[in-house]
Amino acid sequence: MYWTTIIATTTIGTTLADSADRSLGIGYAGGTTILFTLLMASLILWYRALGSVAVDTVSSPKSEMFYWITIMLSQTLGTALGDWAADTAGLGYGGSVVLFGAMLAVIAMAYYRTRISHTVLFWAAFILTRPLGAVVGDFLDKPIDEGGLALSRYSASATLVALIVICIFAFSHKPAKKTHRALIS
Repeated sequence: MYWTTIIATTTIGTTLADSADRSLGIGYAGGTTILFTLLMASLILWYRALGSVAVDTVSSPKSEMFYWITIMLSQTLGTALGDWAADTAGLGYGGSVVLFGAMLAVIAMAYYRTRISHTVLFWAAFILTRPLGAVVGDFLDKPIDEGGLALSRYSASATLVALIVICIFAFSHKPAKKTHRALIS
């Protein structure tokens, strides 16, 4: 349910805001490239400065700064990447949902079936929820002739807020288990 909630919150951001690639006028490929580079730089600098990019180590103003910069960049990258996949790559909204959903499924399988660092898998999944949220948001509010459902941004956002509330209150939550398997801790 955590990932469903993350996807829904990402989609709200997409339905209410425009992506950086449109605002800067550099296209989806340019926006995606710049944002991916900035995101990777954020993670590398965070790791070099504090020795960890694990979310459970975020406990100081400095680590929070890195965390929120990484979150912001992944959100913006996701919108650009989702738009690129749906529009420029020609996958459409449905094809893009399948692509990013399948990539998340592979990460979930890797979590349970491999010894790949759970921190690396977390950030890979977290980043991929962004383009999935972007294409779901576009699917909800784009015109029918463009492959969407033509819901207003307000209707789409209200629907997603309801989903978030349901995910938070209807499902039991338990604390995450700490593991010492991470390659990057």
